[in-house]
Amino acid sequence: MEYIFSVVIGYLLGSIPTAFLVLKKSKGIDITNTGSGNVGAMNSYEVTNSKFIGFLVFLIDFFKGFFAVLITRLIFNDVFIYPALALLFSLFSHCFNPWIKFKGGRGLATAAGGSIILFPYLLFIWIVLWILIYILKRDILIANIFATVISLFTVYLTKNIALDYVCTATVSSSELMLFTTSGLLIIFIKHIEPLKEIIKKIEK
Repeated sequence: MEYIFSVVIGYLLGSIPTAFLVLKKSKGIDITNTGSGNVGAMNSYEVTNSKFIGFLVFLIDFFKGFFAVLITRLIFNDVFIYPALALLFSLFSHCFNPWIKFKGGRGLATAAGGSIILFPYLLFIWIVLWILIYILKRDILIANIFATVISLFTVYLTKNIALDYVCTATVSSSELMLFTTSGLLIIFIKHIEPLKEIIKKIEK
């Protein structure tokens, strides 16, 4: 029952199509067919040229992951597997949203919201890597992709240290690595199309 509840609460929170609802209500725009078609903060900003709307979408998506983790942690006494499942399924339903034909965002805000109170070590590593790569390449998508991939290897190579920075009482190395791999894989999958475009530009 605990597993089912964690999956359901995460999936329902993650499936709130924030950018779609905000842009439809405020601008009459269907974001799934506008700009990059990505249902997230970055495309919301680019389509509307509104920093407020972009930040609002980011903030709500952030709290989807945050509350998925918080609720399950409060109910299930700080056992890692339950908030981890809630975050993974909130991330999955955000990226492949059932209410808008399985379109969605790239998951970074939702993942950050949950990670900040579940596994801040991963979030810290990702942000540091993102900043370094962005300084070198000056491209947000390239920074997203490489920070995501390198974060996985970094956590794997430092997993004994990483275990000390999980914000729950009980967690095993295998649970932590399965969670990290699954979450970053979902994010990477949502960046495959941008990666293809980057490769095409390089080949030209």
